[in-house]
Amino acid sequence: MTGGSRMIRSDRWIKHMALTKDLISPFEEKQVRQGMISYGLSSYGYDIRIASEFKIFTNVNNSIVDPKRFDPHSFVDFKGDVCIIPPNSFALGRSIEYFKIPRRVMTITVGKSTYARCGIITNVTPLEPEWEGFVTLEVSNTTPLPARIYANEGIAQVLFFESDEPCLVSYADRQGKYQGQQGIVLPTV
Repeated sequence: MTGGSRMIRSDRWIKHMALTKDLISPFEEKQVRQGMISYGLSSYGYDIRIASEFKIFTNVNNSIVDPKRFDPHSFVDFKGDVCIIPPNSFALGRSIEYFKIPRRVMTITVGKSTYARCGIITNVTPLEPEWEGFVTLEVSNTTPLPARIYANEGIAQVLFFESDEPCLVSYADRQGKYQGQQGIVLPTV
């Protein structure tokens, strides 16, 4: 067997790819943190921001959560600088940053510790080789109290892994259903 995976990619590689290959747009070359939850380039990843549009889960219709037949009426649309997630519920949002993932690269998106320490969890999400779009983010409030999410501030970190060889079939090759997503995209089968 030939080839293999390299370790996680550094800030130098991320910066180079963002500036020459449109890996991340818009791109912040350093951590921004003045009085806010940080975002921008970090040592071995990139901290993304959440936009000011949200879909907040509600169960006013007594729906069953079914990924094959998800009821869009289970969400309340909200636009604003602060999103309040009800206790033991979640909201969907999208990244401010648009990604174009190269064929030899796979990413993992993990939640920021500032939110995790409050019981607010951003779901772990992969960005597959040759996927592009805004990242749809699921943010869960695991507490019995309402929780605040701050738009236009950091929400998650993207870690980049590069392989020694390209994958046989990329997300673009198989025409993945979330390719090129522009807004908050609900689950589809």
